[in-house]
Amino acid sequence: QVQLVESGGGLVQSGGSLRLSCATSGRTFSRTVMAWFRQAPGKERELVAAISWTTYYADSVKGRFTISRDNAKNTVYLQMNTLKPEDTAAYYCAQKDGSWSISTTVNDYDYWGQGTQVTVSS
Repeated sequence: QVQLVESGGGLVQSGGSLRLSCATSGRTFSRTVMAWFRQAPGKERELVAAISWTTYYADSVKGRFTISRDNAKNTVYLQMNTLKPEDTAAYYCAQKDGSWSISTTVNDYDYWGQGTQVTVSS
């Protein structure tokens, strides 16, 4: 069973930065799509960024967030800069096996982390 463990969330002031990490136990990490979703209270879970052989970013985070991966460490990162109060949410790491293509659909992802809270104060 693949396990994903996130870390790096916390409380930060508007304009600040945080880096999220997600370590996975998957043996074929280098050939999987890794993604970061977020979910704010009362809202649907949404894709923030994903990485395969290419990258995807939601319009709301383009130019501020960067997703990257270290295949040697089976870890994916989300560097978040210029954070805004509207970025406040629980952030979830997800892994999609099979196709190498990125999907924005929650149900297309096979494994999920437990989530880490990011709170941005104004």
